[in-house]
Amino acid sequence: MLPILIAMTVILVLAALVLLYAAFPHRGEQVPAVPWLGEAMERATEALPVLTAEDEQRDWSLTTSSGRE
Repeated sequence: MLPILIAMTVILVLAALVLLYAAFPHRGEQVPAVPWLGEAMERATEALPVLTAEDEQRDWSLTTSSGRE
């Protein structure tokens, strides 16, 4: 029972962080009660890789140029 409670707590905390990020820092606003958390989330998102338009247009299929797999 304890592992289920721990897993559910972790899931709820992550969901709350995603909701908080979507509501404030993603739109360029400060988090009202905990501005340090918004700054930490902004730094974390700046450190993550970002897909560019060039990456989206690249052919990511697993076939070779000759058409064989």
